[in-house]
Amino acid sequence: MTDKLPLTMLAQLDDVTVFQTAALQTADFEDTDFKNPGLEGADFKSTESETYNQKSQKMLQTEQASYGELNLGLHVADNPAQVLDNRMRLLAAINQQLATQQRASIKRLHWVNQVHGKQIHDVDVSPLSMRPVDADALVSQQAELGLAIMTADCVPIVLYQPASGQIAAIHAGWQGLACGIIKTTAERFESAEQIIAWIGVSISQAHYEVGSQVRDKLLAGCIESNSLSTEHLDNFAALFSIPANSTDGSDKIKLDLPKIAAYQLETLGIRVSNDSDIDCSYADPRYYSYRRQTHLQQPATGRMALIVVRSLAI
Repeated sequence: MTDKLPLTMLAQLDDVTVFQTAALQTADFEDTDFKNPGLEGADFKSTESETYNQKSQKMLQTEQASYGELNLGLHVADNPAQVLDNRMRLLAAINQQLATQQRASIKRLHWVNQVHGKQIHDVDVSPLSMRPVDADALVSQQAELGLAIMTADCVPIVLYQPASGQIAAIHAGWQGLACGIIKTTAERFESAEQIIAWIGVSISQAHYEVGSQVRDKLLAGCIESNSLSTEHLDNFAALFSIPANSTDGSDKIKLDLPKIAAYQLETLGIRVSNDSDIDCSYADPRYYSYRRQTHLQQPATGRMALIVVRSLAI
């Protein structure tokens, strides 16, 4: 991460660089009283005699509602002036990082108002506006700009096609995966050449417990959007869900959203190029997590971003 902002460069290929932001720097947690902020399976430095509720209360006392160091969401009741300043600082930090890689600066970052659908925003043909466009993906073939997609558990994905130079950024929660946001975005690429993908920080299966009806709706959506192979669809439950072993007798399961995203990309012939495992937004206190916020009864949490930029060599 950079010295001043929780920003990590995930990859660089040709003219394209991929960045992941976080809520806090790793060093901020070296002296905390806990390792894992999740209530389920949490690893606290506490005595064995503490009850679940006591451990939960310790978390509430340790980490109240937090916008962290780099909240990028304007829709989460944070101070808008601070969020806009964060976005400006982010652009400056990206350009600083690009300079160290002998890359030219980018002129701007593009954002959208994400709505859990499959609307695509082509920044090359749309005029700049004071109000972000309602969409869940951005595409561009220009250089000297970046596409940013915000998350706090959902799966962020960026695409790059070396042959055309086209890039894209995608927001894929379970609803987006169901309605085919990845496939719809990939269809915007004009060339049939190879597309490369990176998946950003998102909630892991271990912490994404939902009712079985969500899995059923997701399966129905994947069938309708034809976004998975027949083999994947026929084995959907076994591939992407496990029983939650809920104590309240409800029919709960745990879904693997990043795996579904990866398999949808694979079905399209898109290669996922992550060099390491995907961090869990819920389990790792460096990141924002809407589900963790809900479980801890916090009033709000921020949003992080996965960013893809095209920057020419100096």
